[in-house]
Amino acid sequence: MNEISYLPEGNQLQTGYPHPSESKEIEAENMILGAIFLEPGCVFEVILEPYHFSQKRNQLIFQAMIELRQESQGIDIVTVVNKLGSLIESIGGVSYLSSLALSCPTTVHLEEYEQIMLEHYKLRELKRAAARFLNDGRLVEAEQFYQTFIKLQEIGNTVEETKQDLMMEIFNEMYEDQGDLSGIDTGFDSLNRMTSGWSKGDLIILAGRPSMGKTAFALSLAMNGCQKGGVVDLFSLEMPKKQLAKRILSSLSRIDGAKWKNPYRLFTEEDQVRANEALSIFHQWHLQIHDPPQKTVSGIRAQIQKTRREYPHEDYLVVIDYLQLIATSGKYDRHDLAIASITKELKQLARQYDVPIILLSQLSRGVEQRMDKRPKMSDLRDSGSIEQDADLIMLLYRDEYYNKNNSENKFIEIDLAKHRNGPVGMVKLLFEKEYGGVVDGGKRKCAQGKN
Repeated sequence: MNEISYLPEGNQLQTGYPHPSESKEIEAENMILGAIFLEPGCVFEVILEPYHFSQKRNQLIFQAMIELRQESQGIDIVTVVNKLGSLIESIGGVSYLSSLALSCPTTVHLEEYEQIMLEHYKLRELKRAAARFLNDGRLVEAEQFYQTFIKLQEIGNTVEETKQDLMMEIFNEMYEDQGDLSGIDTGFDSLNRMTSGWSKGDLIILAGRPSMGKTAFALSLAMNGCQKGGVVDLFSLEMPKKQLAKRILSSLSRIDGAKWKNPYRLFTEEDQVRANEALSIFHQWHLQIHDPPQKTVSGIRAQIQKTRREYPHEDYLVVIDYLQLIATSGKYDRHDLAIASITKELKQLARQYDVPIILLSQLSRGVEQRMDKRPKMSDLRDSGSIEQDADLIMLLYRDEYYNKNNSENKFIEIDLAKHRNGPVGMVKLLFEKEYGGVVDGGKRKCAQGKN
């Protein structure tokens, strides 16, 4: 029997008769679960996690639903019973599931039920954090107070802001200088002018044919984020992390990438000095390269959650290389449906953790069959779902690859083909092939750390 694999940590209160003050929360929980039974597609819209539920049995049921969703199975009483396996009796048996399935007449108020649950979750965690602080304050007052403060901020971020809060935020922005950029600095002046920086919560697609410089450009964006003091998670689903680290060090130290294949024999004394300086800078950066054996959205989600908890206030950037190598946990009749599920989940991740996600993607071979090799959005593999979910689409082109004698062959063209919140157009950057880096115009990048 296929039982649920795990239950995330969180509030796991005992089942039993609710106190009158808890009845509204439990009713909201039942309505959420009933809504999913009524319309299984609702599970894709719910922002909750199992630990948001106050009752352990509801946590188990919701966890089973999540796993069924990840496996692309239908959600009904039979499949949930099968997923729960031997745990079915601990949640009240089939009769409890049947009562849930009949409890929700409509899904219209789904968001309202979610907000009720999140508000009660916030209150529960507030009481727990305060109790821990009062009990342990004499022993570690400063540290406990800090942890309590961070916890309350995390809880506050789970509850959607009201219209009044939104209006006040906009009002304050009218009378505060936001600077030249509204998002995270890209590190390229020309790109900043087009995008105003990477907007938090955006899914950004970086697409091109092989050898167009996708990885080099992505690494440059990651390096620029670190040089500004930010935090970067780089998921490499194709290259091992050591190979990517060497490419970063080559760009930082301005040592020809070919020399890194055998530094002991090929490095000069000057190269050794510059390489050591680059290693020192690389060590200081908050940059983690991940080459996970299991290339799934769930694995990416777990790392993003871990990093966001560790660095709750720093500018944070996620880079994934690349889309077509991400594995899906379920079975799909068509490849485009699998891609659609991935881009939808990554967009939800970007919004949930308030982080821009730069997702690399391959283009179809249709580009090679045209006289003009510059890519179009229609060249995106499975372009329908990608275009729909992406906030920004950048298409890369290097003329050097097709026309060896072109005087412009040192440039890489970044075509902003879609920009949900800004202009579209072309940006040209200098591609330094020997160092595997990309710089603004004629600017040269040198090894420079951030103190």
